[in-house]
Amino acid sequence: MSPIEELVAALGRWSAGRGPLFALLAQRLRRMIDDGELAPGAHLPPDRRLASALSVGRTTVVAAYDLLEQEGRITRRRGSGTWVSQGSTVRRGGVTDVSTPLFLDLLEPSEHHYQLTCAAPSAPPPQVRAAFERMLARPPRDDIGYHPAGDPALREAIAQRYTDRGLATEPDQVMVTTGAQQALSMVAHLLVGPGERVLVEAPTYPGALEVLREAAATLCTVANGPDGLDVNAAVTAMHEVRPRVAYLVASHHNPTGALLGALGRQRIADSAARHDVTVVDDEVLTELGFGGAPPVPLAAYAPEHVVTVGSLSKLVWGGLRVGWVRASASTTRQLSRLKAVHDLGGDAMTQRAMTELFRDLDEIRTHRVAELVHQHDRLCDALTTHLPTWRFARAEGGQTLWVELPAGDAVSFAQHALRHGVVVLAGGSLDASGGSQAYLRLPFVDPAETLEGAVRALADAWRTYSPSKRRLRSPTPLVV
Repeated sequence: MSPIEELVAALGRWSAGRGPLFALLAQRLRRMIDDGELAPGAHLPPDRRLASALSVGRTTVVAAYDLLEQEGRITRRRGSGTWVSQGSTVRRGGVTDVSTPLFLDLLEPSEHHYQLTCAAPSAPPPQVRAAFERMLARPPRDDIGYHPAGDPALREAIAQRYTDRGLATEPDQVMVTTGAQQALSMVAHLLVGPGERVLVEAPTYPGALEVLREAAATLCTVANGPDGLDVNAAVTAMHEVRPRVAYLVASHHNPTGALLGALGRQRIADSAARHDVTVVDDEVLTELGFGGAPPVPLAAYAPEHVVTVGSLSKLVWGGLRVGWVRASASTTRQLSRLKAVHDLGGDAMTQRAMTELFRDLDEIRTHRVAELVHQHDRLCDALTTHLPTWRFARAEGGQTLWVELPAGDAVSFAQHALRHGVVVLAGGSLDASGGSQAYLRLPFVDPAETLEGAVRALADAWRTYSPSKRRLRSPTPLVV
């Protein structure tokens, strides 16, 4: 059997699904790459030959290859062919390869490396223990504990917090999930079909990109930089592209830390209502603003066209896998039916303890934000001192800085930095447009002394880094 015949056999019934053929083909190839069936360096057939073997038009294969190239899963070069990228995420036995920086700290933590990939608090505040103690001191409830939509008391507490922020919410408009990642996955499952267009910021949260790619969505991008979301471009894209969904991080954007102002929120909401676009507003970082109370939720400007995702993992502790979706009552009912099929509902004991914790959230937030401001400032000072040619803008909130290298590319530098004991996340994995190749995402969730040590190690790595292509630019640092 020839290599192309082997590939066609391995693809199986790739076209048996809902959506355009190019999206279904890309989805199947993506899974084969991620599962290790197509190893890094493996050559793929030319688009014409694969199209002929699959009995589809050449444009189907070209479009599928284009999607995978944008994701960094394959590399194409005129005259050389198409092959699986060396940097592709590979899963062996269903587990992501531990050489992938985003998951390295979770799957193979090392005491000998500074881990600057995962951005979440590493230890729970004392209020968490107190909340569990209060919950355990109460008489146990006489029910089985299966609540697909979430514990009723916790849904009520979440709804009240949105109401207090200016978005009137009833408990039946809230569904509790196992973290925000599950919330995003279920929303994508409900709202996005293969090949349907989804507007995303470039860059954005990489976990959301993976969810959308798993749904075989066609990703369209709009820029988000130090000045925040390009609202004009987003409004134009809603009119011209007509996406099914727009995924935005309006509050303390991941990774830039930018905040979308009230006027921008109104324009996005008006455009979404006018063009019938569902906006998924990721509010996981909304409580972590440096300038006062959290902003009015985007959903307050267009309640029927915005689905809001939230979580306790960034505000309280990464180990609290409690998230939620706030949407119309009909949407949460549909999502609850999906969740019932998946897991019958989240952990009842934790949800009941988190209901107790909600009374302490303002106190927790005050302490957490003060801690982040201190760590943010120390990280900025360390970068300015030890890496003065690196460019970045100070964040308005959140947990990360978006840092531009003066030369080379972030992927090769990240590999070099690893040899100097620092694990960093290259910007390309956060950018569906294929851009951000010169950027790193640096979280400031660790103690200030740890961050300063990591920056010194990065500076050591930078002094010995030899990029193959240098981008000439003024050495004057930009720190806004």
